[in-house]
Amino acid sequence: MGMISTLSAGDRIAIHELLARYAWSLDTGDEDGFVACFTNEAELVWDVFDEPGRWQGGAALRRFVAYFRSRPESAGRQHHVTNIVLASTTEGVLAKAYVMVALRADEAPHRLNVMGHYEDVLRQEGGQWRIARRVIRDWSGPVLANIAGQDGQRRARPRPAALDGLWATQVI
Repeated sequence: MGMISTLSAGDRIAIHELLARYAWSLDTGDEDGFVACFTNEAELVWDVFDEPGRWQGGAALRRFVAYFRSRPESAGRQHHVTNIVLASTTEGVLAKAYVMVALRADEAPHRLNVMGHYEDVLRQEGGQWRIARRVIRDWSGPVLANIAGQDGQRRARPRPAALDGLWATQVI
């Protein structure tokens, strides 16, 4: 992918807002807001487990967020997206960001449930920045290839049984 001109400050702010709206809409069960974060033909890939999950298009993305909205244990879940790095290319804007997911407990301490990162391709659609492709990855494997003792190989984890219902939403 070739580089193109740098992003304007306004574009950078709009993209940061987009990434924040994704987290807020997912964590508050706002299905319309979640789907609006994506292009019409967007793809969401959860590439952490033995079998990656894939949801493509608005209907599939709506099933993805509806699954979490329907789960009582989702109340109190928060996605924290930080250290966002953007690069303009001829294919859109590439974004990478850390993601941590905290779960609220009735009795403190709350717990950190996920440490990972997003790899996004962002494009303008309808005059707005939107996610064209999001890959959710664990904080392991290739991203740590330069760290001593790490070989950079992807090590998929077994998918927890609690996510079987989510995986079933990929195909309809």
